[in-house]
Amino acid sequence: MRGEALQWRVQWCVAKYASDADYSAERAFEVIEREGNLLVIGGASALWERLIGTAVTAFDNTNAYLGVGDSTTAAADTQTDLQAASNKLRKAMDATYPQHTDSTSSAGAKSITYRSTFGSSDANFAWNEWAIFNASAAGRMLNRKVESLGTKASGSTWTLTVTLSLA
Repeated sequence: MRGEALQWRVQWCVAKYASDADYSAERAFEVIEREGNLLVIGGASALWERLIGTAVTAFDNTNAYLGVGDSTTAAADTQTDLQAASNKLRKAMDATYPQHTDSTSSAGAKSITYRSTFGSSDANFAWNEWAIFNASAAGRMLNRKVESLGTKASGSTWTLTVTLSLA
């Protein structure tokens, strides 16, 4: 049998601003854009459960959170949370996120974008891991990425944007 190859693709971006007042696309002092992360077992299961109508909390504007932490523990598909012991924080979605285009013909129909803004007093520690969740605590972790993104200082604002797509 011949099947269709499906790929989980992730593009993500961290935009760093010196202060809350500088928070605009033109004023980022650093932008890191990369691809890749790991879809974890619990996250994949949550997607399938939602597809068949099982009552699993949605990864929508009400429930979705982007979390960051300082752990450098390698990503494993059995993980259910960020691995940081204490320096970790989940932030709710920015207004209008996640974003998805409902269509049967456009490329946008194959993707969804999540974005959270970490203000001047949020997550002021080394950002070494990030993930998407469907709850502010516990819940399901959809995916996880481990990569050093720098150390966020008090007074600065960073945005994390993650686009998931199927290709």
